[in-house]
Amino acid sequence: MSQTGIGISLEKISRRFAGKAAVENLSLEIKPGELLAFLGPSGCGKTTTLRCIAGFEIPDAGTVRIGETDVTKVPAETRKVGMVFQNYALFPNLSVAGNVAFGLRVAKWSKEKLETRVEELLKIVGLTGYEKRGVQSLSGGQRQRVALARALAPEPRVLLLDEPLSALDAKIRVELRTELRRLQLELGITTVLVTHDQEEAMSMSDRVVVMNNGRIEQVGTPRDLYSTPATAFVAAFVGEMNTLEIASLGDEQFKYQNTSLKLPNIAPSCTRVGVRPENIRLTTDTTALNGTIELVTYLGATQQILVQIGSQMWIARVPNNQLLTRGQRVGLEIAPEAWLAL
Repeated sequence: MSQTGIGISLEKISRRFAGKAAVENLSLEIKPGELLAFLGPSGCGKTTTLRCIAGFEIPDAGTVRIGETDVTKVPAETRKVGMVFQNYALFPNLSVAGNVAFGLRVAKWSKEKLETRVEELLKIVGLTGYEKRGVQSLSGGQRQRVALARALAPEPRVLLLDEPLSALDAKIRVELRTELRRLQLELGITTVLVTHDQEEAMSMSDRVVVMNNGRIEQVGTPRDLYSTPATAFVAAFVGEMNTLEIASLGDEQFKYQNTSLKLPNIAPSCTRVGVRPENIRLTTDTTALNGTIELVTYLGATQQILVQIGSQMWIARVPNNQLLTRGQRVGLEIAPEAWLAL
């Protein structure tokens, strides 16, 4: 059932509401067959962008192309786009099979072809045997599987996912995002995901688009975004980051509060650097960068440590076999390559 993915092109898209820009001059190429996630805070423009692709919003300026076709002003129902929503949007009066088959009946598929397609999709989403069940009797995860099967039923050219897992319990959410990714890879369908969940975006996507105030901050693989954030916003938004204001003292030395730090990989003109919590090692050596532990939080394989250094609170994530207590004085050891210029 695999299919060849088709690309999506957004060229200088802008959309305003009541004079305020929700999306501003956004351009992006979505590759055939990839799963691309839009990630960002509420109101950043990610859902508006998705709705422009779907045809639920018409941009005030710019062009939307699916494949080689300009669909900017094409009605949503003729774009051949599958859509899965956060709230499932299932028909409560129809059975599981009836929901999956709904779009096929509207498109006047033959009974034999329709039944074959429904059976095929329910097998793919793990709901074989549920054909006659009412959707009201299903769990949240099962309902979302029905919604996914319904979106895929009419063989859409692209699949759009609007925060599809946010209403589910944490355990089900993790399970279903793995299944969604496996299915997307198996089908080869170009998929666009909107989410505010960083872990969801990072674990499912080929590439992630980080948005802020209607604009793109950075586009890259999850590894790129985490390891080499392009802006201070991305560094702070994707994962956790300890951010320091610094001033050059010359000869690779920088002043941070009342401490001198040697940062050989940082340019003298840099005034802000960051380091990830997992790249900090806590030691008993308090002669250099040091502080006082304010809180120890056990997380299973690791523990999160809050360390007060002067006027700033730092976050470190260290192995759980390191015994640390509140009030303990510790040194912070950070490898030169772990520092990021922001």
